[in-house]
Amino acid sequence: MRRLRQTGLVPAVMYGHGEGTVLLTAPAKEIFKVVEAGSAIVQLSGDETGSAQIKEIQWDAFGDNVMHLDLARIDANEKVEVDVQLQLHGECPGEKDGGVVNLLQKQIAILCPANVVPDVLQVEVGELQVDATVSANAIVLPAGAELAGHPEDTIVTCVKPTEDSADGEAEAAEPTAAAEEQG
Repeated sequence: MRRLRQTGLVPAVMYGHGEGTVLLTAPAKEIFKVVEAGSAIVQLSGDETGSAQIKEIQWDAFGDNVMHLDLARIDANEKVEVDVQLQLHGECPGEKDGGVVNLLQKQIAILCPANVVPDVLQVEVGELQVDATVSANAIVLPAGAELAGHPEDTIVTCVKPTEDSADGEAEAAEPTAAAEEQG
């Protein structure tokens, strides 16, 4: 395995759809491209063709190198559950009124056809006011997709910073200064 990785290839195993388990190799550079794009679906070429879903990626101890991949065969029209990155879109009017936008979830689980898995989903904040929220059910999904979680889950909030939090920070700083004077 070490020699294989030294040549720039990563070992992988593919299973599912009633077919036998197949051992594969994939170029490390290609794996990094897929991972950076946030994609969970890959198109295979070479000895094996078709589509597969990345089920697990094993990294080295430092998280720098992929050591192994687990892939599950899928049909391009089959519905798969994937986690998709969320990205804020638009200018939040609540920020102009002193609010702070908080993205509470960086990704969301959806169930969708494998051939339309998006790399990212936009969370529209163009009408978000202070003390308002955006729920999961407000996210526009690709055709044929549905939320895998709870539609009422809060994804984004816009709130004004409270005076209590500012006072709490000042109070927390005072004992530290007093302790330094005593020491």
